[in-house]
Amino acid sequence: MTKAEIIEAICENVGGFSKREAAQLVDAVFGTMKETLAAGYKIKISGFGNFVVRDKHERPGLNPRTREKITLAPRRVVRFKPSPVLKARVNRPPAGRRSSFPPPRRPSALPPALILPSASAGLVAEHDPSKD
Repeated sequence: MTKAEIIEAICENVGGFSKREAAQLVDAVFGTMKETLAAGYKIKISGFGNFVVRDKHERPGLNPRTREKITLAPRRVVRFKPSPVLKARVNRPPAGRRSSFPPPRRPSALPPALILPSASAGLVAEHDPSKD
């Protein structure tokens, strides 16, 4: 989703905003987040997740092209940790749409290797322990 699509979604879902006002609102939110993270503070959005600034120390590295050993400079990185609510929402398929994931497996008394393709017709292979 792009910034323009976020602005469009705000106009459609919230209402009462023109696209220009929604764009100003989105810019203000993102600007505030950038300033907060640049200052080294954490952003915690309930039900969504946490943005945290981490310091990475100087460390040895390798130039992949020349295989020359180099030293990577210290830097700061932003990490995002999703909340359990967001994780749960991401991992369930949206209502009304088919998921690309296979359907959940139903528990069976027999291991999957012993169920024949015709198991839906009620035919199940017999397990012979002597062949193990």
